Amino acid sequence: MRLISRSRPFLFALCAVLLAACGGDNVRPAPPAAVVKPLPAVPKPRVGIALGGGAAKGFAHIGVIKMLEANGIEPQVVSGTSAGSVVGALYASGMDPFQMQKQAFALDEAKIRDVRLFSGGLVQGLKLQDYVNELVGKRTIQQLKKPFAAVSTQLENGERTVFVRGNTGQAVRASSSIPGVFEPVVIGKASYVDGGVVSPVPVDAARQLGADFVIAVDISTKAPGTKPGSMLGIVNQSIGIMGQRLGEQELARADIVIRPKVNDIGPADFEQKNNAILEGERAALAAMPQIKAKLAELQRSRNAAHAARHAPPKPDPRCLEEPSRLGRLFGRDVKCDAAGQPVKQ
Repeated sequence: MRLISRSRPFLFALCAVLLAACGGDNVRPAPPAAVVKPLPAVPKPRVGIALGGGAAKGFAHIGVIKMLEANGIEPQVVSGTSAGSVVGALYASGMDPFQMQKQAFALDEAKIRDVRLFSGGLVQGLKLQDYVNELVGKRTIQQLKKPFAAVSTQLENGERTVFVRGNTGQAVRASSSIPGVFEPVVIGKASYVDGGVVSPVPVDAARQLGADFVIAVDISTKAPGTKPGSMLGIVNQSIGIMGQRLGEQELARADIVIRPKVNDIGPADFEQKNNAILEGERAALAAMPQIKAKLAELQRSRNAAHAARHAPPKPDPRCLEEPSRLGRLFGRDVKCDAAGQPVKQ
């Protein structure tokens, strides 16, 4: 009895502590408000333009680019096949569409046509190479202001070759060397001919350059049901027919396809350059609502994905539970940060 009486004050004190811990207000004080950092800006989709081949019809590409820029859409990467590689190289060099149009109107065919009788009357293409290099300031492809790719066909094995480095004019010449009209271009140990044989509209090349959204411009020859009246017309129409099925497969991988109505312009009708440019403008304007709608849809999708990646973690359920005073007394309560996440102790 004496032992119990002596320990009684201690037992009373212990019970008081336990009762105080189990009773009273046990609501966790609200954590300080988390500092919400603004999300980093979502980059706009990288727009690429794929310019197809079509000889003199290629002037339509200038009209397309003109209307795109007039509506606030400036392609960041450029790919081109044949005539598209000529326009593409000039655009990638920093020329705006009005400067390109000026050069088109001033173009003298003699500047780009060098017929060699001893090679069967074929165009050598060296003049075209020099002409392009002069207009781009003798810069290599990698020195151009926009990423650029010229698509050609390796004659020995039929493989598609994408030039993204080296001599700009030479790459354009290789891409534009229509079989039977131009001499094949020898680069290293290989020979190259027109890129339209394997890639009439180089959508995949634009993707390779990093384009998120590809606008393809198709000016390829559609068989009109009549026989062409010139050798160049026969060759051009033959290549167009061979590449149609292959071209359809690649065009399906574009986001938008613009088709200027230039089928009645012959491959050598350089005097119709103004009509080709106007048709390019008309076709681009007609496609503009669809282009803007698809770009806006892609931007919304990117915004949603970006927000999901940067969303703050959900609060840990343990940090939402009300702690007991007894838990705090014995150090068993979970400590949480302002974001509702347990703090390692």
